[in-house]
Parts: sequence; C-alpha cells; structure tokens
Amino acid sequence: MSTTSKVAIIGLGNIGKTLAQNFVKGNRPIIIASRKLEDAKALAKELGTLATATEIREAIKNADIVVLSVWFNTIQELFEQYKTEFQGKIIIDPSNPIAPDENGGFKKIIGEKQSAGQLNAAILPMGAKLVKAFGTLGAASLASAAFQVPEQSVLFYATSDTTIDNDMEQLIKDNGFDAVKVGSLEQSIRIEVFGDLHEFGALGRVVTKTEALTKL
Repeated sequence: MSTTSKVAIIGLGNIGKTLAQNFVKGNRPIIIASRKLEDAKALAKELGTLATATEIREAIKNADIVVLSVWFNTIQELFEQYKTEFQGKIIIDPSNPIAPDENGGFKKIIGEKQSAGQLNAAILPMGAKLVKAFGTLGAASLASAAFQVPEQSVLFYATSDTTIDNDMEQLIKDNGFDAVKVGSLEQSIRIEVFGDLHEFGALGRVVTKTEALTKL
C-alpha cells in the first residue's frame, strides 16, 4: 500500500468530519460514508473533488483502509453487518469506550484494565488488520493542531501488525501530524481516554514528537 491506498471514513461526527477535512488539506483522496447518505454528500460537496460520498457498504468495499469514526458500541454492529466487506482491510479504530456520567463528565463503560483496541481485535472480521489511531486528541485539537510548523504535533497509534506501520505513518502524516507508535494493541489502553498518552488523560495536552518520545 502507499499514498494511493484508498481511504474511507465511516461516521461523520466531530472526529470523522475533522479527519476528512485534514485529509483533504493534506491532499489525500477520501471516501466518506454515513448512515445518512445525504449528510455524506453534503460534506463531500463542501470538501471538493478529493472527497467522494457513498453508501457504507460500498465505501468499505472500495477502500483499502477504513476509519471507523463511530461510537465504541457501534463497531461490533458494523463488524457483524459488513464482515464480508471488511475482509482483508486495514481497519482504524479511534473509539473511546466512554459514556456520560452522573456528574456532567464521562465514565469508562468497560473494565478498568480493558481497552477498546483489544476488545475490537477479538471480534475482528477474518483477514482484517486493526490499528488503534486518531483517537488520542479531541476534535478541537485534531483540527487546530494539524499541520503545525516548524515541528508537527503527534498522533499516537498502536497495532500488532508491523507490516502496516509504514501505511499508518503515511496516513497520519497526510492528516497533518507526526506519527509515534506506542507498540502492539496491548498498549491501546495508553492512548484511549484516561490513558497516560491521551489528551484527556495523564498527558493532558498536545505534544510534539520530541516531547512524546520522553513519555514512552
């Protein structure tokens, strides 16, 4: 795979829209899809010729890399519904397993020592490869920190398949960030909400690669 690999973004919430905008700014063609096709078409029209809107099934089928910018609980539904289409794809999981709590904040909805990355890896469609990425910053920082100079901000990622590291690092670069791998999917918990490398965890902010490497 290379910069010509086809990328699909499924889900057009704050994270999905921001990723789409960043990719277009980075001159990376994208396919966008949502349960409401009209929303995807409207965003594609706004983004210009590098963005194409289509139905979810077609987006997955036509892409090499699929970013599932949806709620954690929705990923299992998508895996089950489109298990044939997902076969052989690189699947990127930005999800954070959280829900609103009773105090106006958020709480984790899985075990304290569990991660979304490991749980989703356990139900991965046949032949697919999973990467935990694009979920270490909130949407506001994902937009404002992209394409910074002279030193780019970092997005962390984790995957147990080293054969796709180059693809991931190029993809993160095309989104306007420097890529730093934290390890295999067993390290996913570190880059999910409340983790030590998450903006809304112990790290607490956007960092550059120089700063990030001191945290690993």
